[in-house]
Amino acid sequence: MSKDGVNTSRRTFLIGLTSAVGAVGAVGLAVPFVKSWQPSARAEAAGAPVTIDIGKLEAGQRVVREWRGQPVWVVRRTPEMLDGLRSLAEGGALRDPDSSVDTQQPAYARNEHRSIKPEVLVLIGTCTHLGCSPTYNPRPTVQLEFGGFFCPCHNSTFDFAGRVYRGVPAPTNLVVPPHSYLDDDVIIVGSEEGETA
Repeated sequence: MSKDGVNTSRRTFLIGLTSAVGAVGAVGLAVPFVKSWQPSARAEAAGAPVTIDIGKLEAGQRVVREWRGQPVWVVRRTPEMLDGLRSLAEGGALRDPDSSVDTQQPAYARNEHRSIKPEVLVLIGTCTHLGCSPTYNPRPTVQLEFGGFFCPCHNSTFDFAGRVYRGVPAPTNLVVPPHSYLDDDVIIVGSEEGETA
């Protein structure tokens, strides 16, 4: 106790105790605030890579999965579908036959078939005009001489490599997402951790 009757040890103890309680309270308030910066499990799942088993996918068939809220199409192309790609590129029917817009596909898909393996096509299934989902036409139709994808909203047409035809509203080819092969039958969309060549 000091000369003026003040208990300094008690005052020091109370100041320390108050500071400790304040620090615990600040941490208690900060934890939920900092935790709110982390993405939710739903948000993480929406952006997470998606594996697709194509082992039972027959020639000419398409499978649809969702990745980042968008439909992903995987088509096992037939030899006739691949032959049609060459004919269209040579015939001048396509707006961008060489896939010159870099953002439309990864570097390993900048080839005539826009894929890692010629027989397997992986695309984001939304039209590049207004985001509609085109229909899959495995056989030739009035709109598609060799078959392909047709967007009925505004008549945009795409071949079996997702390349856009000339004279339609869609400005660019369909997007090829980043993807790779974990093995011969499993594709992982959204990750290039597997084989890309």
